[in-house]
Amino acid sequence: MNEVKNPKKCPVLVVDDSEFVARLMIKMLDETGYQVVGHAKNGQDALAKYRELNPEIVTMDIIMPSMGGIEAISELFKINRRAKVLVVSAMGHANIVDQAMKIGAKHYILKPFQKEDFLKAVDIVHNAAYEGG
Repeated sequence: MNEVKNPKKCPVLVVDDSEFVARLMIKMLDETGYQVVGHAKNGQDALAKYRELNPEIVTMDIIMPSMGGIEAISELFKINRRAKVLVVSAMGHANIVDQAMKIGAKHYILKPFQKEDFLKAVDIVHNAAYEGG
């Protein structure tokens, strides 16, 4: 596994309308030393919490009620063009994931995922934050 540049205290906002998936991601992040600062269940909530909490990394689900991930990512980049977004999406949404990457998401992972793959994806986004990418 690639060396991680000190994930301790790296603030992460988890955005997913599935309580189960969100809790799973939060547990994995907590166990690895990332600091989960909040959880949002839709894009509107994510934007409000992003403004309030100023996380370094946002994990973003794509299909959510009220405001989905694509619109939320677009709006997020209006707040902060250098936002670090990891798309976490269900299999079968490849065209939507491509759209998220074109908008500016740093990386993606498909659900269902293994713990190691999820954490590697978060590390990639985290390291990109330090590399200015």
